[in-house]
Formats: sequence, C-alpha cells, structure tokens
Amino acid sequence: MVVSDLVAWLDYAGVAVFAATGALTAARHRHDIVTFCFFAAVTGIGGGTLRDLLIGAPVFWVEQPAYLAVCMVAAALIWILGERPQGSRLLLWLDAVGLAAYSVLGAAKAAQMGVPPLAAVVMGVLSASFGGIVRDVLAGQPSVLLRREIYVTAALLGAGAYVALRLAHVESSYAALGAFGGAFALRAAALRLGWALPAFPGRDETKPAAPWTGVPPTE
Repeated sequence: MVVSDLVAWLDYAGVAVFAATGALTAARHRHDIVTFCFFAAVTGIGGGTLRDLLIGAPVFWVEQPAYLAVCMVAAALIWILGERPQGSRLLLWLDAVGLAAYSVLGAAKAAQMGVPPLAAVVMGVLSASFGGIVRDVLAGQPSVLLRREIYVTAALLGAGAYVALRLAHVESSYAALGAFGGAFALRAAALRLGWALPAFPGRDETKPAAPWTGVPPTE
C-alpha cells in the first residue's frame, strides 16, 4: 500500500473515532438518533471544516461525502451497541490516536496550501481539537479547553513537531511519523499517569469569595 493510501485510511479512521466520541456524548444524554448523527458529524468533521475554511481550501467532506457516511455509520453503531464502560475506555485511547494523527494531517494540509509555519501549527491544533470543543459546548459539559488535562497540548506538540521537522528538511513521511509518535506518547502518558498542566497560582475567581466580616483571615 502506498503512503497516500495509508494516509487516506488513517484520515477516515480518525473521522470515525471522533464521530464515535460525539455519538457517545449523545448516548450519555439519552438523545434520539438524529442528535446522535448530528453530534457525530460535528465532532468528526468539525475541526477539518474550520481548517479548510480558514486556509481557503475546498471543504473536504463536500468534495468527498464518504466522510459524512463514516460519521453516520459511527453514530448508528453507537446507537445499536449502546454505551459500554469498556468501549468508552477503548475510545479514549482511539481518540488519542485520532488527536495525534489529525494534528499532523491538519498541519500538513495547511503547509501544502502555502500557509506560513506558525499558522500551519495552529491549523493542526484546530483540526485535532475544534470538533471536540463544539461537541462539549453543545452538550453543556466542560470543554477540553477548560480542563487542565493534557489534550490540546498534545495536538500542539504534534503539529509543531511536524512543521519544525519539515523546516529542517526532513522527508514528509518521516516527519509525520515522528510528530505523530510524539503527540500520541504525550497524550498516552497523560492518560496513564494523570499528567496535567500547572494551574495559575493566583486565587480561583470561579469560586465565590468568603464574605468580609471585618476580621482578617487566619492561616
């Protein structure tokens, strides 16, 4: 199998995994099959859609509707199989694979369109994470941007490593493989070891301050 065929299959697989996570979110909220399909599509193709619109490329699923079909199949499978604890855990790891792959694929497509290096890195991050962000907002649950777990950071590593390696004139397939491995390793370590970014050391403004009583607080 040539490299381009492998990349195409990985692309479809990534869409399927992300779509399945969207359908699982709909399952947890006991939505109907139409909402399953909607969540699957938003999560599966949302990041790539935003990327293509921003870089002026034809939107990938408009030219190749098979991506939409993959989202619908993923939604139907989750509807039939239901939400299972072991399946959710497996999808968490598959999502890590999709995150790593899409961060690289997004940056690579942007670079091929002549996007400057820094912007190409941003496109990679958006490709990998935007669909999940929209999914969480629509479901009314905390977005990955509001959690300190290492998720977007792994996408940033993948996209940044790919662009840096290409600037160093590393062959495209080797650059993609190395960047994918780095992003997946970081996300996997975060899942296994509970890694998280450090929080800002100031007071948490999301918690209401204690009413002032005229007496200084004691330590």
